[in-house]
Amino acid sequence: MSQPLRILIADDELVARKRLARLLAAFPDVTVCGEASDGEAVINTVRAGGVDLVLLDIHMPGLSGMDALALLPEDGPRVVLVTAHADHAVDAFEHGAVDYVLKPVEASRLQKALERVRARLAPKTPEPGRTSAVEQLARPLARLPIPTRQGIVLVDPETISHATLEDELVTVFTSQGDYLTDFTLQELVDRLPTEGFYRVHRRALLNLTHVTRLEPLETGGYLARTARGHTVEVSRQSARELRRMLGLRRGAEDESGA
Repeated sequence: MSQPLRILIADDELVARKRLARLLAAFPDVTVCGEASDGEAVINTVRAGGVDLVLLDIHMPGLSGMDALALLPEDGPRVVLVTAHADHAVDAFEHGAVDYVLKPVEASRLQKALERVRARLAPKTPEPGRTSAVEQLARPLARLPIPTRQGIVLVDPETISHATLEDELVTVFTSQGDYLTDFTLQELVDRLPTEGFYRVHRRALLNLTHVTRLEPLETGGYLARTARGHTVEVSRQSARELRRMLGLRRGAEDESGA
């Protein structure tokens, strides 16, 4: 049995905290390790340790949820924003949030958010042996269908290096060519395999298997260079996430002269 997901509920409204706690009680392998009513309490609880996930409201007294998110340590817990306001989603993802859930929270939507968090926390090494039929059916599609003027192009996800949003249009960059698509970046995240693909900026999705170099920026982020010579900006918060995944300390890339 896997270790329970330890969740901190952060909301200035007691009713909202109780609702989330009630919904979480129905999920297996989940435990509520604490509650916080403001951003400062979130920071203090996280620093004390023992938190895997923060369900974080945005509008709280003192430090807001977005302020607290920016101050969390690089090796801290994953964060899912839970709010009644849809207009902060772009900033939330840019600051490294795993998901953005609108109130009133439904059990099915909360379950999806927890699944995304578990996918981020799960080890990436595949288990030996055959894959069952049920597991095969649960996998994302083997090809990503992208409608074009010449017809629907079926793209192998492994050939996708990155996708960017420019002037409200998303371009998918692959080893075979580049394609405009009606998919949003978030829809691509939902359709593509969880392994390798990361939302590194509010306007960019990146496949790390195609990255040859990460160049530090003065902002604290990175400029990722792909095998085809493209560059993709990685936000400061996403850079923190990448360092954590790659096992790098802050500044380690500078010390090595990379």
